[in-house]
Amino acid sequence: MRSILANELCKGLGDLPENPMISGVVTDSREVASGNLFVCIKGERVDGHNFATAALEKGAAAVLCQYPVAGVPQNKCILVKDPLDAMIQMGANYRAKFSPVLLGVTGSVGKTTTKEFCYSVFSSFGNTLKTEGNQNNEIGVPRTLFRLDESVQYGVVEMGMQALGEIEKLTLAVRPAGSIITWIGQSHLESLGTRENILKAKMEICKGMSDGAPLVINADNDLLSTARVPSYLRRVTFSTKSAADVQAINIHGDEKGTDFTIVDRENGEHLAFIPTMGEHNVADALSAYALATRLGLDAAVAAKALANYATTGHRQNIVKHCGVTVIEDCYNASPDSMRAALGILADYPVQGRRIAILGDMFELGEISEQAHASVGDMVAKSGVDLLLTVGQEAQIIWQRASSLGVNAIHCVDKKEVLNRLLEQVCSGDALLFKASHGMALETILKDFYEQFHG
Repeated sequence: MRSILANELCKGLGDLPENPMISGVVTDSREVASGNLFVCIKGERVDGHNFATAALEKGAAAVLCQYPVAGVPQNKCILVKDPLDAMIQMGANYRAKFSPVLLGVTGSVGKTTTKEFCYSVFSSFGNTLKTEGNQNNEIGVPRTLFRLDESVQYGVVEMGMQALGEIEKLTLAVRPAGSIITWIGQSHLESLGTRENILKAKMEICKGMSDGAPLVINADNDLLSTARVPSYLRRVTFSTKSAADVQAINIHGDEKGTDFTIVDRENGEHLAFIPTMGEHNVADALSAYALATRLGLDAAVAAKALANYATTGHRQNIVKHCGVTVIEDCYNASPDSMRAALGILADYPVQGRRIAILGDMFELGEISEQAHASVGDMVAKSGVDLLLTVGQEAQIIWQRASSLGVNAIHCVDKKEVLNRLLEQVCSGDALLFKASHGMALETILKDFYEQFHG
């Protein structure tokens, strides 16, 4: 973060009499450095207000609080109604100091993968910033904006949400020159109730976009294909199944990656390669290409740049370990992403067996039982040789898959999953790990890598 006067950063929130220079914005008192603004956020377990005085002692120039804190002088404190909204406002104020081309990415699934494809493409045209990890909320998006400086030409900003109105706040701060909506699925049904409400929430990204900006949407999704795009925006469609503004044809994948041809109504045909498997990944790549070209960037360069994509975290990361192929895809899960992951496992060439380790999917609300049962159907159709499930809801996957003839075992805990794997896995097998992040399947991965030696 470039140093900025406190009253400029906090414009619209309040003024400090001394108006110090702010060198950074932090929400964790352990990260406070001299000249920082410490934002007190009250969470479920920890209240940042309890650390406000400690932040000042460590050199914080000021604190931003929701209520007065004993020991914090008035001349060092800005009181706000909602520190999370204040974070977004400060992000908007800081973003206004710079003029990069910022890009918005949202959707039920595929946000992070699409962000990474966008980063690969736009990095071929100039210095590009991207959201780190899953920093896509009221804290993460401002943190991304605070990383802007004069050298940044492009920025890819992922935007998530839990409720209506959240993406609108984020996009008004980001002001994207173009955006992508990847898919409307069943994530967040617990809080939003219907897929139509999810669509409404994701379409809020339009609120921060200016006249003529491209909105890139997935024509293969039932809701997005018929969504009403504001007339002041440019609707751009992509598809892996039918004619669209940008379409992928001749899709061929193997363990090295996927080749396909981009058919672009405006820019002709281009051969492309991505170093990952799955038609859903081709779709995410297409969207990045479509956004770049509709912003005027060279189509041939954009298509070639897709090959620079790299997976992050435990998202469809393929690892070779002691003769076994492991598909790490346990960062998050929904019925749509389960289908995609099982498709990768089914298509992956193996000498041994295909083994799926599946856990609970969260935030599905009233449809949770139905959704988990549908995954059992998917497992049966995918040709999985062995299914291991863990978690209360995943028991439904096991029951359904077992009833359809799948060789399936429900494990009482992650320790049993590990023991079953160590007993049964052989060289030549391929393993898929898939569940919502809260299931922490990555802990099984860690132990498996340490204990399995072929």
